[in-house]
Amino acid sequence: MTQRRSYAVGTGLFIVLGFAALAYLATQTTSLVNVRHGDSYTLKARFTNIGQLKDRAPVKLAGVRIGSVQSIQLEPQKLDALVTLSIDKRFNQIPEDSSASVLTSGLLGDQYIGIQPGGSPDSFKNGDEVILTQSAVQLEDLIGKFLVNGSPGDKDKKKP
Repeated sequence: MTQRRSYAVGTGLFIVLGFAALAYLATQTTSLVNVRHGDSYTLKARFTNIGQLKDRAPVKLAGVRIGSVQSIQLEPQKLDALVTLSIDKRFNQIPEDSSASVLTSGLLGDQYIGIQPGGSPDSFKNGDEVILTQSAVQLEDLIGKFLVNGSPGDKDKKKP
């Protein structure tokens, strides 16, 4: 009887530890672990097309995550997407002439905001707007242009 009980306790403990490990991995691999509100500042950026960009998407500079997308709203006057970025205060030296682009991780991956640093000696401050932006490139548009125009090698071939 005691041996059977010790197996049950061991099995239960194993299951609890397994769920704890899964919960830990889930919080480490998703964007649920965000910059704390007191340790960040906000920037705004306007885009004509944000593709599939979502709230909490990463903001990266040189491939390093420096923040996340805080909110996405439609600007009614200009019909642009107004994206609010939450940037970690450790990265408070981003030049104010930097640009922001909607990029994709890999060919079909998630979209994120990529910051390309400029050369200005002045840095962004809380609430500033990134003026230089580049909208998302849609894979469907690229494929359509390729199919309509053909490949560059097709122009060199002689028609019979």
